[in-house]
Amino acid sequence: MAIIRGHRFEIDFDQAFPQGLVLVGEVSPDNEYQTREDKAAGRPTRQRVDEITGKRQWKGTVTDPSEKNAKRASFEVTFLADVQPVPTTAEALPGMRPVELDGLTAEPKVAGQGEFKYQSYVYRATGFKSAASGGGAKAARSTSEPTPKAA
Repeated sequence: MAIIRGHRFEIDFDQAFPQGLVLVGEVSPDNEYQTREDKAAGRPTRQRVDEITGKRQWKGTVTDPSEKNAKRASFEVTFLADVQPVPTTAEALPGMRPVELDGLTAEPKVAGQGEFKYQSYVYRATGFKSAASGGGAKAARSTSEPTPKAA
């Protein structure tokens, strides 16, 4: 049996991004493309809606510190939520904060052009995990600190 094109695989955040992610900037609405004619006519911009979940789409740029290829280290994550997701962690540097995504899915896709094509993924999430769950704490923890043991 074949896998249907566009299938979204659920994936654990720690498995996909073992060193965590850093959100660069803010989460913003993912608006539909508007032509010059639409803008000139004063038509309002419309936010995209996910065809599978029916939720509004938001986008945020993240950086994966474990990625070796600098061109592929930063990418956009699409958030599927009725209201704008807000990160729960504090900024490490101005405009940058370590985050952990909740409800993460990955959809395989082919990226690149011509003979320089490669396997890539479209990542979608439902929001951010709370700071109490360790959102980004593993990435910020020093290697010399002992790991806490479960009781």
